[in-house]
Amino acid sequence: MEAQVSIERQVVVSILEYAKACYPKEGILLLRGKKRKGKIIVEEIVVPPMSVRGSGFSNFPMYMLPIDFSIVGTVHSHPSGTLKPSTTDLNHFYGKIMVITAYPFRSERDIIVLDGEGNTISFEIVSDEL
Repeated sequence: MEAQVSIERQVVVSILEYAKACYPKEGILLLRGKKRKGKIIVEEIVVPPMSVRGSGFSNFPMYMLPIDFSIVGTVHSHPSGTLKPSTTDLNHFYGKIMVITAYPFRSERDIIVLDGEGNTISFEIVSDEL
């Protein structure tokens, strides 16, 4: 059974704007939301403490994260333009979902949502009033 993911429109806008601001380096963010009846609802983004952005990588020290059960996953950018996860991406999976946004960071067509196995999950963009 495929998981359902809903992302609030303002979160999508914020993800794309953050990726543009980080370009040509990768950027990384945490996704905050909730899981309800098998559906993941992404409501906001959080900048992880001590995150590092670079050419071809982005990361953060997981031991610096406070205990926060509302974190449902991560999002990071691929300035190269590819929407495919790398082996490193999959080996550093955190949470229930991983979102990748690829250059040119213009719209939801430049975003993919993945599960822990690297499988694509369909997602919908919803208004901010859930």
